[in-house]
Amino acid sequence: MTRLRLGILISGRGSNMQRLLDASSEPDFPAKPVIVLSNRIDAEGLETAKAHGVEGMAVPHANFETREAFEHAVDTALQAHGVEIIALAGFMRVLTPWFVRRWQSRMINIHPSLLPKYPGLKTHARAIEAGDAEAGCSVHWVTEGVDEGGVIEQARVPVKAGDTPETLADRVLLAEHELYPRALAKACRIISERPAR
Repeated sequence: MTRLRLGILISGRGSNMQRLLDASSEPDFPAKPVIVLSNRIDAEGLETAKAHGVEGMAVPHANFETREAFEHAVDTALQAHGVEIIALAGFMRVLTPWFVRRWQSRMINIHPSLLPKYPGLKTHARAIEAGDAEAGCSVHWVTEGVDEGGVIEQARVPVKAGDTPETLADRVLLAEHELYPRALAKACRIISERPAR
């Protein structure tokens, strides 16, 4: 089995990244992490990556005058590592159309809602305010619209009486940790089955 070379983009501690690294330690997992890249030099997840034997690299966005210049530097690093699929794991930057088009159909993200419900921020508060019986998380293809790409897979979590955005977020995060490796594996299979370009 050919494993796709995986690049993971983070901004902080990278708890979802940790789950992807754990899953990919299995030899039959269809992705092989080759670089974890952060836009912040102090991101805890860079040390986690190194502990897993994966290169951790910081490309601080503050060092660049424009978003495009930052993304060109990120793209150069990903290309240098032969990356074939990108997983965003708590990467707190909105990507430009240029970068999204460059990695179209090869970049996925995890979002803490049942898309298309509640794209963007404050998803848990919005679910509670709406009186939803369930919340959850979605892994989707990244497109130019924020959280608008096609859903690959979702996980559902009940909204309980007395939930706060924080308690709901804690339960959704546990579901994210189960969902993301499974959805990444599915995305890898989809990419591998496409006709060669």
